[in-house]
Amino acid sequence: MASSLDEALQRSNLSQSNQMEMLTFRLTDNQLYGINVFKIIEIIECPRRLDRVPNSHPAVKGVLDFRGTPLTVIDLSEAVGLPTKRFDAELAYIIICEYNRNLTAFIVHAPDTLLTRSWQDIHKPEGVNALSLVAIAYADSGEAIMLLDIETILSDVIGIERDLSHVAATEGDGGGVGRHVLVVDDSRTAIMLLQSVLDKMGFTNTPMSSADRALEYLAREHGHVDLVISDIEMPGMDGFTFTRTLRDHVDYKHLKVILHSSMSNPSNQLKAEQSGANKFVAKFDPDSLSYEISSLLEEG
Repeated sequence: MASSLDEALQRSNLSQSNQMEMLTFRLTDNQLYGINVFKIIEIIECPRRLDRVPNSHPAVKGVLDFRGTPLTVIDLSEAVGLPTKRFDAELAYIIICEYNRNLTAFIVHAPDTLLTRSWQDIHKPEGVNALSLVAIAYADSGEAIMLLDIETILSDVIGIERDLSHVAATEGDGGGVGRHVLVVDDSRTAIMLLQSVLDKMGFTNTPMSSADRALEYLAREHGHVDLVISDIEMPGMDGFTFTRTLRDHVDYKHLKVILHSSMSNPSNQLKAEQSGANKFVAKFDPDSLSYEISSLLEEG
């Protein structure tokens, strides 16, 4: 019992030390990939047969009954342009993850190991035009670990709600005129979705792909920024550390901050509050985001 408690506390404290624990796994190219363990619900062997979904994306291999809930099963290899995993003929595994308050099942070739890495040791690849790749880390052996942009993959394969409802669009229309939002996220899809909401609300906005670049921008333009919306998982510096850095700086102590993350479990709301964020909003619900932005800025 004590060791289990110690392990739970250790994992909880990762958010206070700019670290991330990842599960590494392999796809059909035998390359090493990684995913944040906080997003993983369970790992199971893939059944040899799945119930197919008509007219779905080719990477959607069917649905899986997971404790009475049907989950969409995505072949992660095929989703990123690799050869498909022949789960009907050979051993494969399913990683069940929570993204954006929804469960999704990903077929992988084989789980590998657990590793803890500082976000400072996780780097955004420069000069690489791969939409599904968001960062690179390294295993103890020196082998590269590819971190995938799951938000982009989910958007491409099953779609993500992008538009404000008519009511939210009407209430938010023009409310952001004359105000400037700094958007910080390493996912190009997430940036695009955020900018779509902010544009419809009338805000001007500036996107940044990392917390370090956002801090550089604020050093020049902080007087012209009314709100920061930041992801949590980012190479270099995570969103919790970014928010604490803002709160420790005399010029940004009262700058309004929303942490916006696909890590939607309730513990992240508490961690966001502890880091000094004004709000935590789970990705990606345009109406909720619009409401929280409006209510926060109306507080003055």
